[in-house]
Amino acid sequence: MSRVDHAGLSAKFLAAEANAEFHDRRLWDLRMKRDQQMAMIPEWQDLRDRASAIKEHTLSQLDRYLEEFEANATKNGATVHWARDAAEHNEIVHRLLSERGVRTLVKSKSMLTEECEMRPYLEARGIKVIETDLGERIQQLDDEPPSHIVIPAVHKLRGDVSKVFARTIGSEPGNDDIHYLAKSQRDDTRPYFLDAEAGMTGGNFIVAETGAVVTVTNEGNADLSANVPKLYIACVGIEKLVPRLADLAIFIRLLSRSAIGSPISQYTSHFRKARAGGEMHIVLVDNGRSARLGMADFWTSLKCIRCGACMNTCPVYRRSGGLSYRAVYAGPIGAIIDPTFDLKKFSALPFASTMNGSCTDVCPVKINIHEQIYAWRRVIAEQRQLPFVKREAMRIAGRIFSSPKLYRLALKLTRLANNGLPRFAIYTMLNPWGHHREVPAPPVETFNAWYRANRGGRR
Repeated sequence: MSRVDHAGLSAKFLAAEANAEFHDRRLWDLRMKRDQQMAMIPEWQDLRDRASAIKEHTLSQLDRYLEEFEANATKNGATVHWARDAAEHNEIVHRLLSERGVRTLVKSKSMLTEECEMRPYLEARGIKVIETDLGERIQQLDDEPPSHIVIPAVHKLRGDVSKVFARTIGSEPGNDDIHYLAKSQRDDTRPYFLDAEAGMTGGNFIVAETGAVVTVTNEGNADLSANVPKLYIACVGIEKLVPRLADLAIFIRLLSRSAIGSPISQYTSHFRKARAGGEMHIVLVDNGRSARLGMADFWTSLKCIRCGACMNTCPVYRRSGGLSYRAVYAGPIGAIIDPTFDLKKFSALPFASTMNGSCTDVCPVKINIHEQIYAWRRVIAEQRQLPFVKREAMRIAGRIFSSPKLYRLALKLTRLANNGLPRFAIYTMLNPWGHHREVPAPPVETFNAWYRANRGGRR
């Protein structure tokens, strides 16, 4: 598997200037709304502390709480399945559908099923999968993956959506009114709920005490997917567990505020058993989570509640777009999760960061994201997964920074080059920094030169 060229893909995103500008502004607006909500809750930091502690406690006893969840879900009448990896998850889902003759599946947004690449797996076997979340449906119709955990099509402008809908579902060409576009998608999607033989949701949380799968949505499509078809399948990562219903309330207060700066989502639904005459199946998926739980530096990434706050605040993500990560999980959280799936493929992502720490500051469960990004850089270097050019650049830089004489000589040469060379000699393919910005002018005098001139040998 080839490495993700994050820099190259980012350049393509930035070439669409209107989209790039909107993407940056829209996500920063969500960050500001999040801060406003935080300021309205005096106990905000206490909630973060409590949520982090609950997650760490749960992960430390994950086996016990998973067994408790299975027992209570089974008592409710649901059937629980266990999947070790993506392949097993897809096989379980396909078996449930094929044994019942299902030809059409309606599903709400689920990052886990994206992670498992379930949709192409099922479609290759003759089962039609319809995404019912507006953003996910836009991306499905445009044959693109989600670009954001919460707002899958945030990189698109209304004109882009209008073109996609006109091409795929027959909406009026050129009509980019947002209400018209939303209605067009609704009119196209709603009949599938009535015709589909099965529905699927992910799960924002699962509660050990009640055996319930909990979804948090704004469109109500999860409720339709779970209740209209006779067969309902919930696919959930094992880390989504919370012990008690009382614990869940803390996360509900944090989730929507952190994600989109809204006090609460429109729908918080608890699914415990099937509709009358129906079936409910819950697929609990590991897919590398147990292995990550054993990683001393990275296990706390399992606390993530998929709010996307770290993405909204990240200057690199906001200016490069989610598709440039070529991964289900983009942004800062992706930079620490994706290498656990494939270190070589995603080795560039931990370097797509300014290390400013804003991601850690906004995380509602207090994951030390920027520290884990730095730790991944170390692992990648130690396992020699750096590209040759970057590895050699790091080696040369290390020699220069470790030698005062070489460092001072480099500063002099930089000043001479910046002042004496023409622009075409500075802004070349060997200068990635200059592709999108001006190279900063070096100071006229270094601190060392100033100190020697003004202090000499005096202490």
